[in-house]
Amino acid sequence: MHAIGVDIGGTKIAVGVVDESGHILAKVRRDTAPDDVASIDRAIADACTELAAEHEVGAIGLAAAGFVSPDRTSVLFAPNIAWREYPLAERVSGLVDLDVPVVVENDANAAGWAEFRFGAAQAATDMIMLTVGTGLGGAVVVDRELVRGKWGVAAEVGHMRVVPGGHYCGCGHEGCWEQYASGSALVRDARQAAIATPDRAVRLVELAGGDGEAITGPDVTRAAQEGDALAVELLATLGRWIGEGAASVAALLDPELFVIGGGVGAAGDLLLQPVRKAYEAQLSALGHRPVAQIELAQQGNEAGIVGAADLARR
Repeated sequence: MHAIGVDIGGTKIAVGVVDESGHILAKVRRDTAPDDVASIDRAIADACTELAAEHEVGAIGLAAAGFVSPDRTSVLFAPNIAWREYPLAERVSGLVDLDVPVVVENDANAAGWAEFRFGAAQAATDMIMLTVGTGLGGAVVVDRELVRGKWGVAAEVGHMRVVPGGHYCGCGHEGCWEQYASGSALVRDARQAAIATPDRAVRLVELAGGDGEAITGPDVTRAAQEGDALAVELLATLGRWIGEGAASVAALLDPELFVIGGGVGAAGDLLLQPVRKAYEAQLSALGHRPVAQIELAQQGNEAGIVGAADLARR
């Protein structure tokens, strides 16, 4: 059965028809306004209607960045879109002229499920996905089942506190893991380095068009791939934070595999090697237990579409 997967971002949605093997057969995009939830509903419905006119679909899955209700119908809270106790499935279902189930999933859970079913974790039974982007998202699969938690908000690993009194987080607390293990943290540290050590940041500032405040994550990755010492250090610091936090997660869940997704994955081994080194350095009982694999995600930007569609069939 084909299903439609919808990846809902802050300013755009990506919508695709996905077959049972995880292949996207057709895809469309729509621009959206994060403060106008009704317009997001209409954009989703319009895109689904367009795709359903050309393909027979049996379910619609909506991947949303936020806390999703355990019955997979509503977004309880979202940090970047004006959803509060919002009945997203019902609103979209009412606008789409299709008699198919509509379900809502957390976007990181959807991406993680895509990796588990069709990507880097196909051979695993227990997996943790870390999506390293603007923030730090997570997905947990235990014994081949996605862990949603009692109230639907499991795997929000980015909001584990790792530094008491640390950097302020958008969730309202301080010192959350995502303030140190995210693309945003990488950019913050790079821009601060451009001010504190301008002689070492020449290449980064150059890539940013001469403005240290305009340095981006891809700038750091490119400079590191060229051999720039500061950029290599910045990625190593990010990798250390990811690896040390992953070791704490492993103390709780003992996964077979960690999958690292998000834009920073473009750095490849410049990120992965520091992650693996820090993970082993902090893993309890090292030498007396198997060490989980740590690999890069394979599904890329389409993981949310693929995972949402596949979960809608279940």
